[in-house]
Amino acid sequence: MCSAAMHLIHVYGKKYERGSNWSEPEVLELLQIWSDVPVQTELVTCLRNQHVFNRIASTLRQKGINRTGDQCREKIKKLKLEYKQKTLRSARYYELMERAQSNRSAATSGSTLPLWSGSVANQVIGLQGSETNPPRAGEILEIKTEVMSSDDEAAGPPEMLYEFGPVDEEDEAGGEDKNTGPNTDEQAEMDGEQGNTRVICSPSDCSDQNMTGSSGAGVSPATAPTTMRDGGSHGDQEGVSGSFHQRKRRRVVRGGDEGLSSALAGYLSWQQTAEERFLALEEARMRQEARAEERREQQEERRAKQEREHEFRLMSMLTRVLSSARGMEDQSATTSREIPPVPSSSQTLIPNSAKAVPNMLWGDQTPQYSPYLSRRGNSMRLHQGILQEGYNQYHANKHDENSNPHGIINLGTSENKLCFDLLQKRLMRPDMLHIDPAFLQYHDWKGHSFLREEVAKFLSDYCHSPKPLKPENVVVMNGCGSLFSALAATLCDPEDAILIPSPFYGVITEDVGLYSSVMLHHVPLYNQLTGSDVRPFQLTVEKLENSLKDAKKEGLNIKALILLNPQNPLGEMYSSEEMISFLQFAKMHQLHVIIDEIYMLSVFSETDTFRSVLSLDGLPDPQRTHVMWGVSKDFAMAGMRVGVVHSENRDLVQALDQLGAFHGVPGLTQYQMAQLFRDRDWLNSEFLPENRRRLREAHIFLTEELKKLDVPFLHRGAGFFIWADLSKYLKEKTFAEELSVWRCFLKHRVLLSCGQAFSCGSPGWFRIIFTDQQHKLQLGVQRIKNALEELQDSSILETQRTTDKRDDGSGTARREDAKTIDECKDPTLKTSSVQTKLDNVDIKAEPVSLADESFVILNGQSDIRSESLDSLIGTLRQQIRSSDWLEKHKPELAAGKDPTQLDVFTDLLEKARK
Repeated sequence: MCSAAMHLIHVYGKKYERGSNWSEPEVLELLQIWSDVPVQTELVTCLRNQHVFNRIASTLRQKGINRTGDQCREKIKKLKLEYKQKTLRSARYYELMERAQSNRSAATSGSTLPLWSGSVANQVIGLQGSETNPPRAGEILEIKTEVMSSDDEAAGPPEMLYEFGPVDEEDEAGGEDKNTGPNTDEQAEMDGEQGNTRVICSPSDCSDQNMTGSSGAGVSPATAPTTMRDGGSHGDQEGVSGSFHQRKRRRVVRGGDEGLSSALAGYLSWQQTAEERFLALEEARMRQEARAEERREQQEERRAKQEREHEFRLMSMLTRVLSSARGMEDQSATTSREIPPVPSSSQTLIPNSAKAVPNMLWGDQTPQYSPYLSRRGNSMRLHQGILQEGYNQYHANKHDENSNPHGIINLGTSENKLCFDLLQKRLMRPDMLHIDPAFLQYHDWKGHSFLREEVAKFLSDYCHSPKPLKPENVVVMNGCGSLFSALAATLCDPEDAILIPSPFYGVITEDVGLYSSVMLHHVPLYNQLTGSDVRPFQLTVEKLENSLKDAKKEGLNIKALILLNPQNPLGEMYSSEEMISFLQFAKMHQLHVIIDEIYMLSVFSETDTFRSVLSLDGLPDPQRTHVMWGVSKDFAMAGMRVGVVHSENRDLVQALDQLGAFHGVPGLTQYQMAQLFRDRDWLNSEFLPENRRRLREAHIFLTEELKKLDVPFLHRGAGFFIWADLSKYLKEKTFAEELSVWRCFLKHRVLLSCGQAFSCGSPGWFRIIFTDQQHKLQLGVQRIKNALEELQDSSILETQRTTDKRDDGSGTARREDAKTIDECKDPTLKTSSVQTKLDNVDIKAEPVSLADESFVILNGQSDIRSESLDSLIGTLRQQIRSSDWLEKHKPELAAGKDPTQLDVFTDLLEKARK
């Protein structure tokens, strides 16, 4: 630790020792003791208050709270400052602070001067307030000030004494003669002949003047004439005991009570001014400490940023080394072959149009924080989902039957592409083309009233609500993603958390996190049956309870529960009994429940029945139950961006109304959707039945194909997807290997969604979409088959190679790959079943066009080591993007060491270039 830090700890150690954390019960006990009348009276009447806080600390220790007097006093100061700023955390704190203030006022009025004894104060009060039996004009009253207590003697003379009113020169001179040292007697004098009053006072607990030595915020009275006198040592006090311990008597005539009242008023006025001055200085000190803490956090953030950039550079250099090594292997293998190779199943075929899409940032392309954006803006810009690499390639190389037949087929995005002909015909009718001036103007941010009325009727009918839903409980926004974001912002504070069963639709993480900084706490579900489970991935109240306990142990503040019904990606539908048990669990823990029923009309199974939450006779907690739905799935209109939420909580509806300006739906779109909701004949007789039929046929086709491939899957009757278990194709049960399998599908030009994109706890699960056109679905399934064959054959090859190496004790070089190629008479002929022999194992390649110039062969030969190197590089890429990985592998470098010039990487680069 540097010397400057040691100096700060030495100087400010006492202050930070006072600022230890207090729990709420400890603060309440402290305020209970401090606000009592005897404590406030003693604080008002005593000169030094350290012994009072020491006794408060002693009382707290008797109750099991180990605090010192300095800690108690510092905490009271902070509470008084927060009380003035109205930032106390509990209403109970305000009650106790107000009680202390009233007791302090009573103590102040009950003891006129802080240094007088109780009996003398009563005499003064009696002198001022005696109206029924007033004394004669010449009557005088002798006032004798109290002798300092033993505690004050032990503590020494007062540090600061303030004197108000005109000072008698004769008395001043006499005082100087009697007191040769720096100590003088504090006295309360009233001179009846001259009408002058002099009061010697000391600030009490209210002004905290004698408590600010540690904070450096001393206060000097500026509004009244003062004389400051410093007390001497204990020896000096004994020398002048007659003058210091025994106050001299003075005569005060009856006419001096007005002067006394004036002096008291002046003292109280100064006391208030001093208190305000002290609080202002204390507030300034706290602001300065806050600024220092902010600067420290900024420095820490800059240091962490430099370490991350350093990690990126190291990993980029290592990846380039591995790529160079792979290039050397490919070059040597190419020169050793005499016959040009034919594309096999292990070759990577990438269209020219997709070659420019970078899978990873290299060297100087390492992501940097933009100086034009905030930290949150940079976080959004650099944020990438785990499947972003695949979607980048898909958008650059989309499959098109005519223009790009070899492009990537997307079976990873949950969209219904089966009913375009039905929607096109309906949307072209004349009633959909009406334009009203109101559609082109600002509207109610909750949605046009005509649309909310139609939504309420629509949900009442199709959700089978026991009573009609009210339009004023409906809010319309541009999609369910916006609804999730708005609900997270209105129901949670930043850094709060929401429970959600996993696996789940992964985009919800960004919906609640990007804007609102709300986290998701997963309730993990597994395919193995445990406890009372009767089906895989079953959600139970017991699992919710355990997850909530774990979240509280981690210090998370859980505010809500998200349920997807039907579930995405499982296709699970909860029964009424299960849903009621979940709602009762949420009510018991005072959690909001957000239920997404966006697939409620996409239930195609003839044996399964969907029950909406809105169909229940009575909700356990209707004020905390909020139901979402949208047209993206059930109406096959993901591009229209219309989502609705129904809630009986009027406060929530008003809060969402304030956010509607950011998530509004265009007026023309609202009109068209209202027209569709009104047209029940078209919905009930044409669109919904035909949509269910097409969903059922597509689902049957895909499930039959998966059965032929012997792939396990969940058989559910809702949604657009099938949750399939491909774990048997993993070489090892890790998520890194799952990504390798996902990249193998992408290499065969079919895009799927892997389980870790849905926060699945078991590697090997994939979501496959079946709601696409028949010819695309067939081609996509064929490409899935080819990828699985390659995975299976590569696994057999690896097993065979391991066996061969075990049998070959001398460790000889591996055998050359023997390949046979059928001669092609026509260069444009497409090979339908090119057989490649590799170590006596035949691998069937996917049919490709040898004459197609839009594809480039990246790997010249089928080499398992090259494939393994691809997997390694892919794993490194994933680790580079993972902040958790970077946090766990922070390098420790010597001061001034340039990480880009490390010897080990320099040597590797030199070897790779040779």
